[in-house]
Amino acid sequence: MSLFPIFFKLDGRPCLVVGAGEIAESKIHSLLTADAQVTVVAPEAKPDLVELAQAGRFAWHQREFAPDDLEGIFLVVAATNVPEVNAGIFREARKRNIICNSVDDPPNCDFYFPSIVRRGDLQIAISTAGESPALAQQLRKEIDEQLPQDLGPWLKALGELRREILASMPAGEPRKQLLHELAQRQVCELEECPSRQLAKRAFPSTAG
Repeated sequence: MSLFPIFFKLDGRPCLVVGAGEIAESKIHSLLTADAQVTVVAPEAKPDLVELAQAGRFAWHQREFAPDDLEGIFLVVAATNVPEVNAGIFREARKRNIICNSVDDPPNCDFYFPSIVRRGDLQIAISTAGESPALAQQLRKEIDEQLPQDLGPWLKALGELRREILASMPAGEPRKQLLHELAQRQVCELEECPSRQLAKRAFPSTAG
């Protein structure tokens, strides 16, 4: 099976999670981190999830799932502790062309939640197509241990410098080579930053 790797913008998109226990908790947090508009349907919820719902982080309908809950939904996660219920939600979602993840049930999934290494805007996602989530988690741990903790702020500074260069330097091979070289050097906000000095030498109009 071939999967299409993609980083999707869920900002403001309506997403449904059915379930609010141990299985659902990490999925809810993942969707909230992506700024999705989250609705949860479950008769009961973990105390910390109840607090989030009461704080307005997501809408919670305290009852069993009904097919009409899928109306207007972009993405659904079936995360109850009853496989038959999850499979039924997947079938209902398929009828409506809504992408669905049935937790721990690879045949009833349109997508999988990867293990993620995160440093600010840098994300490295690892998937085994549902074959071994444990292996994905182990690889995530190994990669996480190798990456510097300050990659997030570094990437932000690099992005700001890149935008300055794109705005002032014409497209072409020199600009392409400069951007690749900057990605290998230290970047900081100070004017004496080595990367900023490199950019100025390559194209003087990038000076502030």
